[in-house]
Amino acid sequence: MGMMNNRIEYINELARDNPQALVARAELRYRNIVNNIAERALDEPGRKIVMLSGPSSSGKTTTARRLADTFTSLGMDTHVISLDDFYLNREQIPGYAEGNPDYETVEALDLPYLSETLQSLMSGAETDMPSFDFTVGRRSDKYNTLTLDKNDAVIVEGLHALNPVIASGLDTHRVMKIYINVSSRIYDNKGKIILNRRNIRFVRRMIRDYNFRASSVNNTFQLWDNVLRGEDLYLFPYKDFADFRINSIHLCEPCLFRDTAIELLESAELDDEFQADARRLINSLKKFQSLSSELVPKDSLLREFIG
Repeated sequence: MGMMNNRIEYINELARDNPQALVARAELRYRNIVNNIAERALDEPGRKIVMLSGPSSSGKTTTARRLADTFTSLGMDTHVISLDDFYLNREQIPGYAEGNPDYETVEALDLPYLSETLQSLMSGAETDMPSFDFTVGRRSDKYNTLTLDKNDAVIVEGLHALNPVIASGLDTHRVMKIYINVSSRIYDNKGKIILNRRNIRFVRRMIRDYNFRASSVNNTFQLWDNVLRGEDLYLFPYKDFADFRINSIHLCEPCLFRDTAIELLESAELDDEFQADARRLINSLKKFQSLSSELVPKDSLLREFIG
């Protein structure tokens, strides 16, 4: 794919002179990564389970769907399931009885049931697939059935997908592991970091939470440290187990997010402890040339955040 030019001067120049090209290059880079993984998945016939994991706002949801669509278009019918549907009922979550539930730990999942389900799918049996009702904190009574034909696949998406306990008992030759994250910073020509990787994910999450989860900017700040703690404890120790890595950065995104993010940050009622971080982020975002979201394709990963 060649080297990525993640310098703000290059990004802004292209955003001014040829914004369509800036967006198109970002989309093509991401699409080529997904297509290359899909082609590798077809090298060996047989049912497959694809474990896809990454931190918050890395683009897991869109990537799982894009991978599934690409696999299916190449003749490997593929379905997506979320580890969130295998949560224990709320009162069974570790620490719940003590008033301090840990929803991030892998032990918050019904691991025996998950293992039974994955092994059933890999055997080709008709399998009941659960769904979790987060409004009541319990597994729904309604199930969908799924059967994998001999060359079908299922993508398992979630924070813990790379944890070895998830794939224990499965044929390792039938398991593919993928790690996705924003893996590049944006610098200036002097080597100064303008936006780091967590900055970029925070902006994605802030906009998504405001647009789709009725969550304030202050609430995103309040949750962020715990989100990062969960990633440090439960995701990053296993990222090196991945067979493939996807860097989900789109170099056009600071330009596309700029105006919305600045408006949200400047108008938000923030706790004192978040004021300095918000101001630093505003100052960084103001360095980027603004772009219209109308340039973003409808199936872009960025639509996961801006709609």
